[in-house]
Amino acid sequence: MNTFRKHQVTHRDRMSGKAILLNIVNEEPLSIFIQGKPYSVVLRTPGDEIAQVAGFCLAEGIIETLDDFTSIELNDKNDTNKVMVSLKPSRLNKITRLIEKRGFVSQTSSGIFGKELASDIFQNISPAADDFKIDIERALKCLDNLGDHQPLRNKTLATHGAAICSLEFEILSSAEDVGRHNAVDKAIGRLFLDNKLDKAAVLLLSSRTSYDLIQKAVRAKISIILSISRPTSLAVELASQLNLTLACLAKEGGLYIFSGEQRFEK
Repeated sequence: MNTFRKHQVTHRDRMSGKAILLNIVNEEPLSIFIQGKPYSVVLRTPGDEIAQVAGFCLAEGIIETLDDFTSIELNDKNDTNKVMVSLKPSRLNKITRLIEKRGFVSQTSSGIFGKELASDIFQNISPAADDFKIDIERALKCLDNLGDHQPLRNKTLATHGAAICSLEFEILSSAEDVGRHNAVDKAIGRLFLDNKLDKAAVLLLSSRTSYDLIQKAVRAKISIILSISRPTSLAVELASQLNLTLACLAKEGGLYIFSGEQRFEK
């Protein structure tokens, strides 16, 4: 599995230039087939393909539980760029229109934008539960330490990170990838495959929060998203509609809380 590679570059300053070797993150296409037909192609960092596709299928609404899968496997053990998903007939009957409607376009990948989609998402996802509170100091410490779970970023300075915590801020899973969406799918997918997604409460992001990451979180029944960068306007709107707590690091210290402030202890 090649997650990064060496590449020669020229480093210049005001006085001179010299050739050096840098680590750059590897990026390859991953083809996702459902019932033998192409559904989507995503660009990602190689690794954790099965977990990524499991998380992707959950976010897309293709499956609801692990029992909906008949199988999820690599098409060829020597080729990790193609994953085949088979569904039980009972589940397939429920999502036939979804598969036909979406074709090669993903609901939860970048490239689709607009309030029409936000409305569609809202109609198909239930608002988050609102029966717990978290400590802001522990939340900040966990977010500050997100980089500790990004070994590939330390080598390449080019990956996004995602981590999922319990209410007690225990790290349950973490992942990194060249794509924001892929990192989240991998982190969620690992817990989903291990039947531990019910423990997930907080999603930590090294990147900005966009509307599609809101969808992924709520589909996984995660009620809190904390990010290093600020969210987009549509993400804030959707998080508010879905009763999600959305916050990011504040320039002056602490957090900017865009929605769901009630989940923070006073």
